[in-house]
Amino acid sequence: MTTFPIYLAGEFCTTAQSLAVISPYSGQCVYQTYSAGIAEFEIAVQAAQAVQAELAVMPVYQRYQILQNIAAGILAQREAFALIMAREAAKPYTTALAEVERAAQTFLIAAEEAKRLPGEVLSIDWHVSAANKQAIVKYFPVGLVAGISPFNFPLNLVAHKLAPAIAAGCPMVLKPASKTPISALLLAKVIAEAGLPGGALSVLPMDRQVGNLLVTDSRFNLLSFTGSPDIGWQMKRDAGKKKVVLELGGNAALLVDQDADLERVTSKAVIGAFAFAGQSCIHTQRIYVEAGLYPAFIELFCQKLARLKIGDPELAETEFSTMIDEANARRIEHWVDEAVADGARLLAGGQRQGALYSPTVLTNTRQTMKVCNLEAFAPIVVIEAYTDFKQAVTTINDSSFGLQAGLFSFDSRKINYAFQHLHVGGLIVNDVPTFRADHMPYGGVKDSGLGREGPKYAIFDMLEPKLLVTDHSNDGF
Repeated sequence: MTTFPIYLAGEFCTTAQSLAVISPYSGQCVYQTYSAGIAEFEIAVQAAQAVQAELAVMPVYQRYQILQNIAAGILAQREAFALIMAREAAKPYTTALAEVERAAQTFLIAAEEAKRLPGEVLSIDWHVSAANKQAIVKYFPVGLVAGISPFNFPLNLVAHKLAPAIAAGCPMVLKPASKTPISALLLAKVIAEAGLPGGALSVLPMDRQVGNLLVTDSRFNLLSFTGSPDIGWQMKRDAGKKKVVLELGGNAALLVDQDADLERVTSKAVIGAFAFAGQSCIHTQRIYVEAGLYPAFIELFCQKLARLKIGDPELAETEFSTMIDEANARRIEHWVDEAVADGARLLAGGQRQGALYSPTVLTNTRQTMKVCNLEAFAPIVVIEAYTDFKQAVTTINDSSFGLQAGLFSFDSRKINYAFQHLHVGGLIVNDVPTFRADHMPYGGVKDSGLGREGPKYAIFDMLEPKLLVTDHSNDGF
């Protein structure tokens, strides 16, 4: 068993409180690290404040090079990162390798965006009172950033907080998920060798009580949180005057029109529904299929589902493994049993063994059922038929969430209608809503969050505009 120290203000250290990391698949302790306490938290904040001015004036070429170095360091240890994620998160090894590639790209994207930080010359003489005046708008780092990341993408969602902060010139104290902290700590080792000034980053596993200081401490100027809606909105209420960015998940829907290619759609939909056991904010949870296609869709979907290779996440051939813990597997088991008791029909799955919940398909559901109107974050999908396209859009909107939706159609009128009327942050056409490119603006409306991720858009939140107006009335010769 390997022990990882925490990363405190540019130094690796231990604390009095050890933290065991348990494999969701084997139930065994696979790594050990440490929890930061109040003392470590205070050291991290003071160090971040001390380096804040240095980061704010760091030339762009230096930020660019640091981010490039981090990306190269990640790729140099791709197998180590993937194995860690397979062990601490039960993420299938091949899926974990893809996450490593994405994390490296996230830092590369941020490197490029660091060269395009915003600024503008503003035409201000729109009235006689402003004659001979000109203005510029320059953007400055917002200051100290608190980052809180989830378990499901323990490397790339950390990257989506750290990379924009480095590009913007902001120090960060990061709390990784307690169940999956090791990926973030290995990343800290890469960053420690990349040239970032000491104190600019601390990666601190913490318990809830200490971690809540990231929310309430007024020395932080921005809180970036990815996680559950209930916790996220409570954090916003507790955050005081600091800026808050929330990415909180959803119950993403896929709409399959009558002209869809069922072979392609079902292949994509199985991946969207069951990749990483459905533990994604944009996991395909609800599928609405045009009634004429519905019987064939169900048959083909279930055939492909049956071919999923279930097993040990460390094996390259594994496509599906356990959930993050048995408690969440029991939760979704209860939801499915409740739906079936209330009239839903089980087409596949519905069995649990420890933390493993089998890929599950339901139909004949109602919008009021938990499997439809709450975020499952689990390997279940609801598939229903529709006869009226506009009504199907209305059904999708009948949700407190609005992160992303998918639509398979070649009808430009329907695509435009869906884009105009779906209450979501993004519509993915001819792919599942589970698609994400790391440079796109990613986020949602309603209970799905506040603000957008993607390095360019996250950087905007980490900057504050400042206006300079100059009167040139006496500049003449």
